[in-house]
Amino acid sequence: MKDSRAGESLWIEWSGSDLDNHRSPAFIFYTEEHVDVENEVVLRALASSIQRNGIAETLGQAFKLLGSITTTHGYAGEVDGDNEFTICNKNGETFHGDEVDKIIPITWVEINE
Repeated sequence: MKDSRAGESLWIEWSGSDLDNHRSPAFIFYTEEHVDVENEVVLRALASSIQRNGIAETLGQAFKLLGSITTTHGYAGEVDGDNEFTICNKNGETFHGDEVDKIIPITWVEINE
């Protein structure tokens, strides 16, 4: 899988709304597009983001955390120009009945602390 996005922007810590994490406490990261988190390139980028965000001190520790991730594919978008993503269905409707400005496919991963 060839990815043309810059490596440092592949995975971002989630700060959007309406995502119920399956395990608490957990860190949640996302990337735009539906990606296969079993892919080595995708896993390396995720491990690098985990280390950069200070969740793990070393890249090796970050890779160990990847052994217990939960992956979710879905959609999100901005509501009324808000800068935070809100979860929506594939038709662009949020859980609250709002419409998002642009539907973006998203992959989320939950990482245990």
